[in-house]
Amino acid sequence: MLIIYPVVLEFIGSLRPLLAQIERRDRDLGRQLRRASSSVALNLAEGFGATAGNARPRFETAQGSLREAQAGIRVAVAWGYVSAAAVGPVLESMNCLGGRVFGLVRR
Repeated sequence: MLIIYPVVLEFIGSLRPLLAQIERRDRDLGRQLRRASSSVALNLAEGFGATAGNARPRFETAQGSLREAQAGIRVAVAWGYVSAAAVGPVLESMNCLGGRVFGLVRR
């Protein structure tokens, strides 16, 4: 957990200013994006604390929440709430994180 958890927290920190912009225009989308992003961190933490048989479902949930958050950001761009250029670094960070989460699901 020590390797991936700081990456998750960095992603959430980088999302924070974008989330504020999104919530000003669409409170529901902002809330959903906040919940999905938090779910990534919380489910990873739960997975690392679970017994071997129960860890994989938590990692799969974290992966699904990460995909939901990515979709939420892309929807915000499509609605014009934020620019594609502004979300580029966040999406790149999410792709890196997604690779690590995928590795946890596959082990």
